[in-house]
Parts: sequence; structure tokens; C-alpha cells
Amino acid sequence: MQMMTIYHNPRCSKSRQTLGLIEEKGRDFIVKEYLKTPPSKEELKEVINLLGIKPVDLIRKGEADFKENFKGKDLSDDEWVEAMVNYPKLIERPIVVDGDKAVLGRPPENVLSIL
Repeated sequence: MQMMTIYHNPRCSKSRQTLGLIEEKGRDFIVKEYLKTPPSKEELKEVINLLGIKPVDLIRKGEADFKENFKGKDLSDDEWVEAMVNYPKLIERPIVVDGDKAVLGRPPENVLSIL
């Protein structure tokens, strides 16, 4: 069985709550602090595919990086992925990946659907 992964930002309350839910269930998991170690383009594309969303739907539109660099721009899926790799603060969090399933922990209870 593949190890569950959480793309985590310790400063985010939703991310911490989601991590707590996984811990409560006693699951083994890997924590990826994506701001310290941003995912590669390939890794991010795979996560987006598992989530079943478009790259733009994973963008945090309230972030300063978005407002300063991308607001009002119509980018391709590839360009949005590239933007998130270059500006990882744009990535909505937390994301939990378990094998061939992924869920966005907003709200944190969403993660219960794959635990």
C-alpha cells in the first residue's frame, strides 16, 4: 500500500486541522511542506489529475503573488501549473493524496472521504 501524502503548510489552520484528522485515524503518511519543497511540474499535474479539477481551480486567488502577477490573465493549464511551481503560495492547501485518490482539505472534513 502506497503511503498517504499531505501537501501541508504548518501556518495554515485548515492544513493543521486536516493533518490532525489523518493522525486521529492512525494512518501512516508523509508530510510535504510544499512552500519549502515545491512540487515538480509533473508531480503537480498528477495531483491535479487525481483531484479531477483544472489547474486554475487550485489557485489561491487571494494571495499577493496572484494579485501582483496573474490577476486578470487568461493562462493555459500548463501556464497555471508553471505559475504554481514558481509561486508555491498560489497552491490551495492542504491536499491529501492516497494512492489513486486525492482530496482538497477545504473544509478539513473532506479528507474523511478517502481515509
